[in-house]
Amino acid sequence: MKSKLLVSVRPIATRVAYTEDGELRDFRVEKRGEVKSLVGSIFKGKVSRVLPGMQAAFVDVGLDRAGFLYVGDVRVDIDSGSPIVISDDQEESYEESGPVEKTPIQDLLSEGQYILVQIAKDPLGTKGARISTHISLPGRYVVYMPTVNHVGISRRIENEEERERLKENIDRYRPERGGFIVRTAAEGAPPEAIKADIEYLTRLYTEIYKQYSEKKSVGLVHSELDMDLRAVRDLASEKVDEVIVDDETVFNKLLNFANQFIPQLASKISYYDEEEGLFDKYEIDLEISRSLGRKVWLKSGGYIIIDEAEALVAIDVNTGSYTGKKDLEDTILKTNLEAVKEIAAQLRIRNCGGIIVIDLIDMEKEVHREMVMAALQEELSFDKARTNITQISELGLIEMTRKRIRPSLVKTLCQPCKYCDGKGYVKTASTVASEIFRELEREGENLKKQSSTITVNEAIADWVYEEGADMLEYIEGKIKRNCIFEVNKKFHIEQFRID
Repeated sequence: MKSKLLVSVRPIATRVAYTEDGELRDFRVEKRGEVKSLVGSIFKGKVSRVLPGMQAAFVDVGLDRAGFLYVGDVRVDIDSGSPIVISDDQEESYEESGPVEKTPIQDLLSEGQYILVQIAKDPLGTKGARISTHISLPGRYVVYMPTVNHVGISRRIENEEERERLKENIDRYRPERGGFIVRTAAEGAPPEAIKADIEYLTRLYTEIYKQYSEKKSVGLVHSELDMDLRAVRDLASEKVDEVIVDDETVFNKLLNFANQFIPQLASKISYYDEEEGLFDKYEIDLEISRSLGRKVWLKSGGYIIIDEAEALVAIDVNTGSYTGKKDLEDTILKTNLEAVKEIAAQLRIRNCGGIIVIDLIDMEKEVHREMVMAALQEELSFDKARTNITQISELGLIEMTRKRIRPSLVKTLCQPCKYCDGKGYVKTASTVASEIFRELEREGENLKKQSSTITVNEAIADWVYEEGADMLEYIEGKIKRNCIFEVNKKFHIEQFRID
């Protein structure tokens, strides 16, 4: 399986695509002039309000809106430099949702208190950023957590001998304070590389805490890496075959970064200077356009429909033009198997998050349901975002969640339609005309004028005179007045004015 990391840089945006065997697996974009993602950045914050009823607090970190801090994200020893010690039986719960503390938030925080916080989720809509007092600093091979005291190994490293080797390396080099999560990229990494990662991250935190202590007001203390460097750190493992960059400045920046932190990757980074666009050559733009559509066709002729709401994504699977070769059950199974593979890929590319409901085509055989579930779980195993999935319900639905820390592809590249105001539909001409006639019927008899002028969109006037003539004649007879329709091309199709 050949994998490539493609970095395309333009004055308006930097785009990064990760492909495997020519198929787009991950896509990230950062536009110039827009506020870049703050996830991972560390701030000095000031508690502005404590809400005992919600067991949460608002914290001013110097952004437009205050950050939101849940009690579960507050350190018990908020004012000390020592770590929280988490026992082995608590480790699982920590990795899923952070330490669970029972101390009420009003006993942990007070208004006006300064605290060190990290952005966990970017501001979204009217919501401020989700923040945490538990700092985590990602390196190439490990994540350093100075506020906890345990070691965790990525679940994707399944070999027990390798897990034990990595744990021994961490125990050998870890400082007295803080804990570590070993990343998937550490599998097979030499001890020297892991040691260098640990030493770099501990020095980094010492510097961050020093800046926090010396800073006099709220604001940024440490910012996350630029998107192109983050992509190399997070996506370009030793198994990646090529990192291709089409900008010389960024190429040199990535090369220097790799030489310093990922030496074995440096020889795989190349500069692309061909006339044909980098994303055009590998057909990335075509795949992105496909992932912005509501309907995604499958190779068999079936298709999936993806509807994205604020905190819910609904996905519907259909056989479309695919009729199969054997029987109905075989057709349904093959469509569902193909669909779950595409769904997993689309979730990664679109960066859909929150609650996701998948409406599969109903399968009568239990063995077929198990095959589809196994296929979906296998595809989701490649997803770097954390997912939780339920079994197929009696209604043929799969409910799952996917962690989202940045806006989806649609929210990043698109905006609500100004014409339909984001609804995705507008009223038909006959519906708007009916509303006009009802308004005339309600108010017409109260007006003593001999005629009324109704200003409408061109499509409404055409419908009234072509198909609604009988209704117009009926209304004029009832209200005993003439109704004259005038066209204003600037009017929205649902807009009208009765004079």
